[in-house]
Amino acid sequence: MTDPVRKLPSELDQLPDRDTEETAEWAASLDAVAKAAGSNRAEYLMRRTLQHAEAAGLALPKLLETDYVNTIPTASEPAFDGDLEMESRITAWNRWNAAAMVTRGSRFGVGGHIATFASAAWLYETGFNHFFRGKEGDGSGDQLYIQGHASPGIYARAFLDGRLSEQQLDNFRQEAGGNGLPSYPHPRRLPWLWEFPTVSMGLGPLSAVYQARFNRYLQNRNIKDTSNSHVWAFLGDGEMDEPEATAALALAAREGLDNLTFVINCNLQRLDGPVRANFRVVQELEGAFRGAGWNVVKSLWGSAWDELFQLDSTGALVRRLRAVPDAQFQTYATRDVAYIREHFFGAEPALKQLAALLSDAKIAECFHTSRGGHEARKVYAAYKAAVEFKGAPTVILAQTVKGYTLGPGFESRNANHQMKKLTGKEFRAMRDLLELPIPDAKLDESLVPYGHPGENSPEIRYLQERRAALGGPAPARRMHASAPLPQPAEKSFAALKKGSKQGMATTMAFVRLVKDLMRDKETGKRWVPIVPDEARTFGMEALFPSAGIYSPLGQTYDPVDRDQLMYYKEAKDGQVLNEGITEAGAMADFIAASTAYATHGETMIPFYIFYSMFGWQRTGDQMWQLADQLGKGFIVGATAGRTTLTGEGLQHADGHSHLIASTNPASLNYDPAFAYEVAVIVQDGLKRMYGEKPEDIFYYLTVYNEPMPQPAMPEGVEEGIVKGLYRFKEAATATSPDAPRAQLLASGTAIHWALEAQELLAAEWNVFADVWSATSWGELRRDALEADEALLRGEQRTPYVTQVLADAPGPVVAVSDWMRQVPDQISQWVEQDYTSLGTDGFGLSDTREAARRHFGVDAQSVVVATLAQLSKRGTVPASAVKEARERYGL
Repeated sequence: MTDPVRKLPSELDQLPDRDTEETAEWAASLDAVAKAAGSNRAEYLMRRTLQHAEAAGLALPKLLETDYVNTIPTASEPAFDGDLEMESRITAWNRWNAAAMVTRGSRFGVGGHIATFASAAWLYETGFNHFFRGKEGDGSGDQLYIQGHASPGIYARAFLDGRLSEQQLDNFRQEAGGNGLPSYPHPRRLPWLWEFPTVSMGLGPLSAVYQARFNRYLQNRNIKDTSNSHVWAFLGDGEMDEPEATAALALAAREGLDNLTFVINCNLQRLDGPVRANFRVVQELEGAFRGAGWNVVKSLWGSAWDELFQLDSTGALVRRLRAVPDAQFQTYATRDVAYIREHFFGAEPALKQLAALLSDAKIAECFHTSRGGHEARKVYAAYKAAVEFKGAPTVILAQTVKGYTLGPGFESRNANHQMKKLTGKEFRAMRDLLELPIPDAKLDESLVPYGHPGENSPEIRYLQERRAALGGPAPARRMHASAPLPQPAEKSFAALKKGSKQGMATTMAFVRLVKDLMRDKETGKRWVPIVPDEARTFGMEALFPSAGIYSPLGQTYDPVDRDQLMYYKEAKDGQVLNEGITEAGAMADFIAASTAYATHGETMIPFYIFYSMFGWQRTGDQMWQLADQLGKGFIVGATAGRTTLTGEGLQHADGHSHLIASTNPASLNYDPAFAYEVAVIVQDGLKRMYGEKPEDIFYYLTVYNEPMPQPAMPEGVEEGIVKGLYRFKEAATATSPDAPRAQLLASGTAIHWALEAQELLAAEWNVFADVWSATSWGELRRDALEADEALLRGEQRTPYVTQVLADAPGPVVAVSDWMRQVPDQISQWVEQDYTSLGTDGFGLSDTREAARRHFGVDAQSVVVATLAQLSKRGTVPASAVKEARERYGL
């Protein structure tokens, strides 16, 4: 039995009705139709009537919009559960310290933002005092996605809370010394405070949806009781322009995520100007969220507007508010009363009559500052409505003034996002407005002081008591002292290490390994398979009936393939997250799962498998978000390389993801050639990410769809596999001591071209080459860079790649299915002559053989490149290079 949806007071309750008898007749007519002809006929007539009204040009709201008024009328607001005067004083100190911190930092040119928090202060303070659950109570607490530009205000509150010192506030945006504060929410830089990085705008709202969804996933799979966890995402109205910001609204509504609330600070301003200069962003957002199925609560007008609405007997005020574009309303907030009387109330006679009843002070208060987002009672009412609403997520559209309380030089100004400091005069005015006990003598100093009411003051006691009642400080990130995960038994990896004469692609090898690992009694349930609607492409359909596809509704239908062995099975406790065609959604899933060890104290092992072309290229920003959030897990670029995916062509041909991945310090990137290498790498990843000393890293593996025989693992190669390079096959015995020698380095599927080239070189050119498997160009480079850094400290250390190739005779030729820059990452640490082959350029559709010849990476191209290097040394004649090109048709 589901909880009933809580009925909110209707906004109609506060709109004027000049003829209640006529209204009742319309309602009675509709009731009569419904009774006589049925509800369908009544619904039809209503739709046709609304369509006719819109076509006739009547000024009615669109079907998905309500009027431009508060959803909860003042008379219907719940009692405020707190000491409003006390909370006002705390908010005043936070406003002051946030402005002081940024202003003091401007001495060093490090910047900072003041206006965003100034507009949103009550949106946060109300939550901290009444709603946001901390980590020290039952469950996992709430998850807070803080709007990045509001971070100074969050630091200011942590200062009052005793969690930050004045020295740390003075190190805002100055982190190199080790005791600074990052500009924005950043778990990697301040891991005890921030849970979620949110300043790559648009990713916060997307991640919040999938975090709320993953909370339900943990609950439905009986891993963690998350019923008391609520996800709050604080967003800017300008941020909602990012496509990711609204990408998952339908998912949130479809799955009934009433554990999720978006709070959108509608101060009507972007970074450089109005969000919707000629339109109304609040109404636009309401339509988008209502259309997606969300509960919408608008908190637009402060209590000063109550008198205006009560006087509006004709509805003219509501009509006018609906008509004024945002940029004009922003102008009203900065102009004098005479201007407002002329340009707002002068629009029609009924408004002029209303204005005649209003004092100048009342008009100034309403249009300059009185907004729903600036009043604790209205914010409290909106939040209470959100957490009590059942069956759908809620968005709160709270209107504010950007730069509120910072003075007329800041409030509603287009440039206020770029304004980094207040003058002494502005601080004095702010001090007076906020009624803070800061003497003029301190404000005459060159450096504005921080303010604090005292550690034992009523304000601090109140603040700490409220947080204690809600479960401890917030925001906060907790590193739970959970035991390391037990490592899976060796038998899980044995099949891949044993090899197979039957052709098998490394994509399939990885999937088979994970299927075995998911059966592990200790850790099997902690694997989270994530795929964006390509499971069958990667051979994962066997997981459907065995592990189940997660759905909060279970399976409410009879699947079309129910009589087949591998039928499509959805289940409430399903393990597979099959996201549909959304790589961004799948990555958001991965981030939520990969950080559950901190968010919920539950270590999960996500693996996300996708077309490699649609990973780092399409969602690379989220890969950085993953690193910022200290996520762990396996990201798998399947059907990798530029030439293995026959027929798909340019858009699917990935030859560059390893180059992009190499830029991320937290990503360990591997390009395994054989199934046993996949096994060793996964073993290493499980140990490093989830073992005795867990590291904040994640693994990126590229695997191929080309079925090839899989050799058994040679002895003693594990270290080389993990470090990135080992000799896979030595050259045949040379016919003479003076025979030319060479070294062929290859990664991934290119190992097979190198092995064929090895045979051709020996049989046709009397050249003897060793073949090396380069499992990770990136890890070889990482090790070499660390050796270089050690040298700067006076420590002598030889890079691993230099060591293992030290006694290898002849030039080195590196080849892969990637751009040449990928293997070229190690060139400066290879002492031999070095050259590379790669798949630079755009992909194309053809057979594998034709594509490899096109890019010059096939076995014959490797032979010619090797002969060319030997010719430069004078160990083979130049004529041999020309002869080889002609023989192989190059």
